[in-house]
Amino acid sequence: MNITLIGLDLAKNVIQVCGVNQAGKAIFNRKVTRHKVLELLSQYPQVPIAMEACSGSNYWGRTLQQRGHPVMLLPPQHVKPFVKGNKNDRNDAFAICEAAWRPNMTFVQPRTLEQTDISLAHRLRERRVGERTRLINQLRGLLNEYGIVLAGGKENLKQAMPLLLEDASNELTPRARACCQDMMEEWRQLDEAIRRLDKDIEQQCRDNEACARLTDIRGVGAVTATAMVAFVGNGSQYRNARHFSANLGLVPKEHSSGGKQKLGSITKRGNGYLRKLLIQGAWSIIRHLNKATDRFSLWVKQLVERRGKQRAAVATANKLARIIWVMLFRQEHYRAA
Repeated sequence: MNITLIGLDLAKNVIQVCGVNQAGKAIFNRKVTRHKVLELLSQYPQVPIAMEACSGSNYWGRTLQQRGHPVMLLPPQHVKPFVKGNKNDRNDAFAICEAAWRPNMTFVQPRTLEQTDISLAHRLRERRVGERTRLINQLRGLLNEYGIVLAGGKENLKQAMPLLLEDASNELTPRARACCQDMMEEWRQLDEAIRRLDKDIEQQCRDNEACARLTDIRGVGAVTATAMVAFVGNGSQYRNARHFSANLGLVPKEHSSGGKQKLGSITKRGNGYLRKLLIQGAWSIIRHLNKATDRFSLWVKQLVERRGKQRAAVATANKLARIIWVMLFRQEHYRAA
């Protein structure tokens, strides 16, 4: 029988390959070592291949697309309901084929090398920002053990530390002062690493035409623009702007039954990093409303007066997401009016 779809369950060294016919029946389902996968798939030219969007899927997707295969990357949470029986590689590969057959399934395309480079910078930056935050919190906790409590904010702590280390009247012991000095040096190194990544992201933003266009939007800087292009591409995998904002979890939860509609807080689905950047951009707009006279800012101002700042921030982030999708999908420039 003819193979109409192939599902790959990816792993480091051994990959499960499942081929199904037009009726959805598995014709073969076997393990293949990594270096023999392309040899096997060459026997089925131009057959669509489905995979979970996981580590290594972008590499395999690009490689298979170059060989003429249509590639479909599925969200792992949408594959899990189709796993029948015990969880193993055979059942996982067949479940990928089952999920890929569904008419309403959403697929994404493998990232290009340029998108992968941008996402790499963002992931490194996010990790180092998190390390710096943990370091600052630990330093505050240690100082509290010696009766030293400082005002909030990392800049206040950074400015106060040299004076605290030189002040002989506090209870800091020589050992504690040495430990604090080591932590301040680690903090300095993290700041320098984050600055280098910020410069790299800004350079990638200038070099990428789509990213440069997005920075014309109020509340969208180089970090947000590059993150959007890296994770979203041209936005063609989404049906419309509403679908994109819903995918980022910026729409209300719904728990309706019997014709009674109940809406709650936002769903927080999808990419939390992009959602966080959009929320931060929305707050930057709200903080500078008094100085802004453009149409978008006036709309946000009316929303703040009507619904409050917290809800207005989420609604503004939703609006930013929709504007970004339209600009990426239609390849247009931002029109402030």
